[in-house]
Amino acid sequence: MFDVLISGGEVFDGSGADPVRADVAIAADRVLQIRPRDEHETSRAGADGSPPEAAVVIDATGKAVCPGFINILSHSPLSILHDPRSLGELTQGVTTEVFGEGSSMGPLTPRLKAELQDSKDGLSYEVSWTRLAEYLRHVESRGSSQNVASFIGGGTLRINGVGYDDRPATAAELDLMRAIVAEEMADGALGIATALIYPPGSYATTAEITQLCAVAAQYNGCYASHIRSEGENLHEAIGEFLAICRDAGLRGELFHLKAAGRPHWDKMAGAIELLEQARAAGEPVTADVYPYPASSTGLTSIIPDRYHEGGSAALYDRLADPQVRGQIRAELQGSHRWGDVTEAESVLILQVTKEENRHFQGRTLADIAAERDADPIDTALDLIASDRSRVGTAFFSMSEDNLRQALRRPWVAISSDGASMAPEGAFLQAPTHPRAYGSFARVLGHYVRDEKVLTLADAIHRMSGLPAATLGLRQRGLLREGYFADVVVFDPDAVTDRATFADPHQLSAGVSEVLVNGKITIAGGAFTGELPGRALAGPGARP
Repeated sequence: MFDVLISGGEVFDGSGADPVRADVAIAADRVLQIRPRDEHETSRAGADGSPPEAAVVIDATGKAVCPGFINILSHSPLSILHDPRSLGELTQGVTTEVFGEGSSMGPLTPRLKAELQDSKDGLSYEVSWTRLAEYLRHVESRGSSQNVASFIGGGTLRINGVGYDDRPATAAELDLMRAIVAEEMADGALGIATALIYPPGSYATTAEITQLCAVAAQYNGCYASHIRSEGENLHEAIGEFLAICRDAGLRGELFHLKAAGRPHWDKMAGAIELLEQARAAGEPVTADVYPYPASSTGLTSIIPDRYHEGGSAALYDRLADPQVRGQIRAELQGSHRWGDVTEAESVLILQVTKEENRHFQGRTLADIAAERDADPIDTALDLIASDRSRVGTAFFSMSEDNLRQALRRPWVAISSDGASMAPEGAFLQAPTHPRAYGSFARVLGHYVRDEKVLTLADAIHRMSGLPAATLGLRQRGLLREGYFADVVVFDPDAVTDRATFADPHQLSAGVSEVLVNGKITIAGGAFTGELPGRALAGPGARP
């Protein structure tokens, strides 16, 4: 007898192939059988009076059954400690969260550990780990509704080796960082992920990153990157990304492919062409997108890198110095770094830390500047200096047509680039980007069903089989006999995202069941209380 039988659904295996009507039988944490049905066959689950074949039978008639979705770019490493249900993404069918863009949960220096402990933004967790592998095991031991995996953050490596200085790494520092990469890769890290617009990771040279990636390549790792420019120098930044992958000899994932800023929208076609040329030459490079025309990051990202040297506190102190602040303002005026923020109506303030600044949340920079009768640049610098935080912000800087271009490419996966949360408690203290609640459901509902930009089979592949192959996850990402039973059941006619920028804290709808490692975590659209998630290892992990 099976533990779970998913009966009569249209089974998509995650490869991009057409579905087959079949029953999926699960025992323990594995898919034991996938049994196709003929057109007229009725249920094998005991409807004829015979004993049921499984302890639990899920009737999936009229629904899609597919592998669990893999969020290849998630920012949930702390939110999943606060709330291990991870409802914002679990209710969309996401069964695996991947962390580490630029910064990772280890290895932690004493300063990094203190910053994590002190800067909780209302979340509840204790920092009891130091190494990245220890963090992943900590999540598993506490209980999580989803599997977790992580890259080693390039910025975290830089802090461990060089600190917060804007200078090249010495030979000894590079040796230390290489040793960290080898240790964490052997213990299960997926590879190295950089975020090259954020100091101190942005201080690393191409040669430094390449040497670190060469170590990751020895463990069959992947290099993922938020590249150095997504606007004026987009093509050059993609060239750097491709050179690192080529010279280090490893797979590459370009995070959140986009052309940011209206003056640069016409660069998207060339960006896609550069990546397709590399793929045609046999280079194993892929990319991902989140399905919204607005990005989200800290407002501090507009400030040139050199003013961030020494860390965030040093930046805020510099903004308090009238002379230095004047220099920053002068550099921002008319520069590509300021970019779309000169169109202040396209900049939405999402999250601040100080109570006296809460009334700015959910308002545009243009609105705030007009209220203060101030220039938008001055308003932005005032807000950062007053709040002494990165100031979470959404930038409406992308073209919907460009997003559709990317979604049509078979090598482009889906990500959220956000933190999974729930519409309750501490998460309601601030607005958020709707991608936290809707990225995967939005693709299935809006871009597949409504706009027909891609087929359902293709979309499922981009959320399961494609990211699993990119990351080298063993026996995940496909619905096949012997594979781990991460499974989603959803109604293709009903699946939809509900979160909006005006009202972001809303769960998506249409996913009825989710199984993680064979355990039912969502049943009838509701959380079951099961926390069966595991820490997943990259392909080079030692046994």
